Amino acid sequence: MSFQFDHFIHVVNSPEKAIEQFTRVGLHAVNGGRHENHGTYNALSYFNSLSYVELLGIFDRTLVEKASEQKHSLRDTIVRNEYQEGTTRIAFRTENIERVAKAFKEAGLEVFGPIDFSRKRPDGGLVTWKLLFAGKEGQYPELPFFIQWDETDEERLSSLSEQGTIGDHAIGRTKLLSVGITCENGEATVKKWSQLLQHSIGESFIDESLNAKAHTLIVPGGNVIFYEPLGDGKVEEVLDTKGEKPFLLEIENEQLDEEIKLFDVIYRFKINNN
Repeated sequence: MSFQFDHFIHVVNSPEKAIEQFTRVGLHAVNGGRHENHGTYNALSYFNSLSYVELLGIFDRTLVEKASEQKHSLRDTIVRNEYQEGTTRIAFRTENIERVAKAFKEAGLEVFGPIDFSRKRPDGGLVTWKLLFAGKEGQYPELPFFIQWDETDEERLSSLSEQGTIGDHAIGRTKLLSVGITCENGEATVKKWSQLLQHSIGESFIDESLNAKAHTLIVPGGNVIFYEPLGDGKVEEVLDTKGEKPFLLEIENEQLDEEIKLFDVIYRFKINNN
């Protein structure tokens, strides 16, 4: 199996307002479109190549709740989170989703899919893909869900650039370095994900600003870092109030060197000094 980081789902009350706030920060973000049968719509902000943030809003809770009946799905998570803004899920990209489903079933996970999905773009065009959901009841943090686009990476990169979905950021060239996830036991969690997803474990380190020990899973397109609290601090606060969930994005750029909280998610900007 081979996975790449695909996107971070950031639930927001208003994707339109999120675009405005991203623009103020210096990030390029655009309307994405509607998931007509699932009650959601989105805005998109792409970083290095095809790694991106999906700013996901709700237009029909009835449709979301119907879709949430699919266990371990994104809508399942949204409903269990009571539609709160902020931390939700991450998605990994694969080129052989049927093989992934088979491997996860053999590993003893509950597996649902692959399932066909689509979204109508603002220009009326249709974007299509397949999703796979997997996990175990009561096991946290939740695994990524898995996506296989119906276009190749090269085709998507070309079409997204032509449509203006991928564009220049005011803060210069950007790269998604990592997504941070709070957890009770970072070492055990990174080992579990590494074994299941067949990705290497990187360095462990102390993040003093978060007062947490960090354990790194190496993933093309954006690493996943599990933060275990060492005491009072932001990680412990998120863990106490929201549980084991994604809470932080680390973005390399050319101008901005600070942390900004946007719609209950921490965006950590680091300047590329190379």
